[in-house]
Amino acid sequence: MTELRTEIEELASSTDIDEARGRRAVSALIDGLNDGTIRAASRNDDGRWTAHAWVKQGILLGFKLGHLESMSGDALSFFDKDTYPLKPLSVESQVRVVPGGSSIRTGSYLAPGVVCMPPMYVNVGAYVDSGSMVDSHALVGSCAQIGKNVHLSAAAQIGGVLEPVGAVPVVIEDNVFVGGGCGIYEGWVVRRNAVLAPGVVLTAASRVYDVVNGRTIGRSSGGELEIPEGAVVVPGTRRLDGDFAAEHGLSLYAPVIIKYRDESTDAATTLESALR
Repeated sequence: MTELRTEIEELASSTDIDEARGRRAVSALIDGLNDGTIRAASRNDDGRWTAHAWVKQGILLGFKLGHLESMSGDALSFFDKDTYPLKPLSVESQVRVVPGGSSIRTGSYLAPGVVCMPPMYVNVGAYVDSGSMVDSHALVGSCAQIGKNVHLSAAAQIGGVLEPVGAVPVVIEDNVFVGGGCGIYEGWVVRRNAVLAPGVVLTAASRVYDVVNGRTIGRSSGGELEIPEGAVVVPGTRRLDGDFAAEHGLSLYAPVIIKYRDESTDAATTLESALR
């Protein structure tokens, strides 16, 4: 892997790329992403996540070297870079893809036991671990990292980050429940066992109000954005200051931590297991 990293970094910085060499490197990278031996980000011993810039550089190199071609089949018509066809899956992959318009791009990893409900989309560089469900109309963006036994409910959007290459992608750790219509973007890390109620939206500008501990959560001094382990987050509002706002009853959206996960919360989220 060290040799592949060095080669991709050299190719990414070159102004005159040898196409054959570049395509070999991209192909090796995609093989590693497909089987899960290469990841766009990884968890350190201290719990922090590190983005691997060279992986993103290699993915971008694949777009640069690819040529537009038809990849249409009996049921679908689409046109994309030849370097990024659909992910090769088979019965032996033990990934359940229910028919109905889903697409999984090559260069992504789906572990055995993952369930994909139509229509859904997983982009290049993404990693979805075992026992997770990607529900209807859900998106797993490029390089997003999804842990074990995660439920991404209908219409959940997990944003992707390819550029800047050093930016940590969105990370959803193990046993997280993401409710319908949630949007998680711009490098948020959702720690283990958290529950996001339907409609929660997290962006780089979001401030999360933890009423349990009497604090606000935003970007830390180290640049991290994270939902604490076991937090239960719901959509809320906060009042706007000023006479005009008061006159018109104006408020802004604000995600709120109303509790931390306990046995009653676990019971409320086990319904998903019946669909596996």
